[in-house]
Amino acid sequence: MKIATLDDVREAQEKIATVVRKTECRYSKSCSERAGLEVFLKFENLQKTGSFKIRGATNRITNLTDEERKRGVICSSAGNHAQGVAYAANRLQIPATIVMPVSAPLVKVQATKGYGATVIQYGAIFDEAFEYAKKLAQEKNLVLIPPFADPSIIAGQGTIGLELLEQLQEIDSIVVPVGGGGL
Repeated sequence: MKIATLDDVREAQEKIATVVRKTECRYSKSCSERAGLEVFLKFENLQKTGSFKIRGATNRITNLTDEERKRGVICSSAGNHAQGVAYAANRLQIPATIVMPVSAPLVKVQATKGYGATVIQYGAIFDEAFEYAKKLAQEKNLVLIPPFADPSIIAGQGTIGLELLEQLQEIDSIVVPVGGGGL
């Protein structure tokens, strides 16, 4: 896999600017008091879809060729990536199919449908939904948009870092949750 570079992140920031909000970064008095140092919080929950996942999804989808856009996209997710892909695809008028496990929260399923995607619920867990999405991508010639481990996704998520550098004068450390590598 190609590693996303700083230039890739800067390019992503330009590409996603019309879809993604530049979110606030605010000082947190209570977190600062508990930690014994200055803590600032980045409010990615204020994105249209409620999470940072819209950044990577939008960047990956804007990087599609015209031929890939016509074919449509597919992903699997229990929620946040699903909404990011659905929203970005809808904004760019690209057909989107989202495979969500049957255990996905109803509010996430409804929101994903609300952004114009076709939702298929399959499998009890994410891994089963992901395997089914890969199968459908191959059968229907759709472009699979992974939730992580993709240079375009990583570059899109990396735009959070560029915003932090613009918003704060001095940064000693950045603390992020670690999952599948989407951030």
